[in-house]
Amino acid sequence: MCLLAFNWNNHSEYKFILVANRDEFFERPSAPLQLWDSGFYAGKDLRAGGTWLGMHPSGRFAAITNYRDLKNKQEFSKSRGDLVKNYLEGEMDPKSYLEEIEKEKMEYEGFNLLVADQEGLFYLSNKVEGIQKLGSGIYGLSNAILETPWPKLIKAKENLAQHIAADSFEPLSLMKGQHSRETDPQEILPDTGATPEQEKLLSAQFINVGNYYGTVNSTVLLWKHSGEVEMMERKFDQVAGSHQDTKVSFKVENFLEQKQS
Repeated sequence: MCLLAFNWNNHSEYKFILVANRDEFFERPSAPLQLWDSGFYAGKDLRAGGTWLGMHPSGRFAAITNYRDLKNKQEFSKSRGDLVKNYLEGEMDPKSYLEEIEKEKMEYEGFNLLVADQEGLFYLSNKVEGIQKLGSGIYGLSNAILETPWPKLIKAKENLAQHIAADSFEPLSLMKGQHSRETDPQEILPDTGATPEQEKLLSAQFINVGNYYGTVNSTVLLWKHSGEVEMMERKFDQVAGSHQDTKVSFKVENFLEQKQS
């Protein structure tokens, strides 16, 4: 994932509201949102076998974004998509899981990792020290550390806040509100190692760089305090100019009762 706006535990009806875009090379194969054999819902990276965002009916959630640092490009044997998959398939609580990942975090290319259960949402990056437990509120995450105020991230948080204020939670509307193709002026662009032309194109919310890299998925996740969860994914084929929608819904099991039984 490359642009997330989310509201955690800060609404009377919804425990978690998330709108996410995933950017990737168009030639990298992936499967749409689905129920995995191990019991969670997520899309699938068909090259490395991991995923970028998913949720388990136990109430376990995870998502990852890449940290863009093309100046220090290296090859790593471990896949960042496994960080999401392994959490969703496991039984460790979020903090304990991140404490284990923290020991080996430099064995992965740059990442930002969010993991949650019914009791808490946590953040870990291998570009900043420590594990952070997130309090109630609206957050944004892109290809830098949490809450880095890139204009597209600020717009994404504003879009989410406007929908919450209007009590409007239609998934497609939330999603489209994070699809701006507007780019930033050259003088405020970050220097992540891309060319100036690429940095400009990457500053949009909905990205297309040379028709070989860009936004390939958008996902909305709505998790109510009642336990009801709705997920909608739109998978884009920007070359063909088409898209595929997938929707799933399920009820979160009582995690505390599960652990006691």
